[in-house]
Amino acid sequence: MRNIGKLFCILLILCAYSISPVVAGTKYMEGSPQISAYISGPNEFNPGNDVQLTVVIENTGLNEFKLVQSGIVNREDLPNTAKFLTVAPNTGNAPVIIKSDSQMLGDMQGGDNRKATFLMKINSDADSGTYMLPLTINYTYLYQAEQFGFDSIQYFYKQVNETLEIPIKIQSVVSIDVQSVTPEHLNVGTEGYLTMKIKNTGSEDGTKAIVKILRNSNSPIVPTDSSIYIGDFLSGSIVECRYKVSVSKDAVPQVYPVSIEVVYKNKEGDFMTSRNDTVGVPVGGKVVFEVISNSAEINPGNKKIINVEYKNTGETTIYSTQARIIAVDPFTSNDDIAFLGDLRPGESAIASYEVNVDRSATIKEYGLDSELRYRDALDNTYISDTMKVKIIVRSPVGISAVFSNPVYLSIIVTGIIGCAYLAYHYRKK
Repeated sequence: MRNIGKLFCILLILCAYSISPVVAGTKYMEGSPQISAYISGPNEFNPGNDVQLTVVIENTGLNEFKLVQSGIVNREDLPNTAKFLTVAPNTGNAPVIIKSDSQMLGDMQGGDNRKATFLMKINSDADSGTYMLPLTINYTYLYQAEQFGFDSIQYFYKQVNETLEIPIKIQSVVSIDVQSVTPEHLNVGTEGYLTMKIKNTGSEDGTKAIVKILRNSNSPIVPTDSSIYIGDFLSGSIVECRYKVSVSKDAVPQVYPVSIEVVYKNKEGDFMTSRNDTVGVPVGGKVVFEVISNSAEINPGNKKIINVEYKNTGETTIYSTQARIIAVDPFTSNDDIAFLGDLRPGESAIASYEVNVDRSATIKEYGLDSELRYRDALDNTYISDTMKVKIIVRSPVGISAVFSNPVYLSIIVTGIIGCAYLAYHYRKK
């Protein structure tokens, strides 16, 4: 009996190890992804703006029927999971330019959402209104799985390509276009005027509008008067504005940019600023002069009136011009300023100066500094760059050499005195 009991226990243990438990598996009978999209943040944009559009992609798909049963092998993928999800925006009829490619969002289970950000630009001439922006959605999902036996299963996937639409709203704004630019007396290193015709190409009627001219980056054109009040700026209307600007003396003759913008009150009562419009402005060359007369000649110890001819080689007329020569040792002058008047481009005028040269002056060519003071068309006063007036100090010749040489002059004087003495002595006898 004792041996029979041991044998029964061993049999029970062997049965326990030989019988494995049956594990139940899960099978979803029906379900698929349900993809929707909406914009994160505001969906109102202005014409001409660069926009970062953030779109939320959401999967609201459900697995509606689930079967739990022994002998079922669990599926690795769920029917409501969108696999390899990609999103690509399209323009449709919206007045936009898409600057981003499609984005891969990966696998998205039911109840999940992902964000995708796209770069786009609203056309500057876009009409206000609401537009539908198409989104192309691509993904794959498990729509069927067939089990073979207790240890193998075959998956069947379906490819989905669908288009969703999200609304964007383009606001009514004042949009500007500079129709023409007319420079007046605008040259390097001077002040002048810019006259512009500006059109409201937007759909908004602006009120209490101010048109501003702005310096564009490091442009040498700097506004002096930067704002003009125009009041009502109706859609399609054109206004003419005149601004005073200056040009840096370091500029060169070419076309430089300036920018224009309008600050206005919209129909909601808010003050808005339009997008900038940049235009090119031609700038003329700087005011330039040259001394075109030949070198003057003078003997040591002499006084002489020299004539210096100045020419306006620049591209603009100058007014009330005065010439000045700067006399330095061995020269002196009591008459060193001359009035030349107005000089148009290419015209010249002669200035006369009285110059003295010391007797001890070295025989050589000298260069005296000279400059012109003048006014521009806006009555601003300027001083030209320094020019050189060449004067050659030469040794006297002929009679001049005799009278200018102290030795010869002393001999002559001595002779004259001697002759006078002899004549006096002769008469006395």
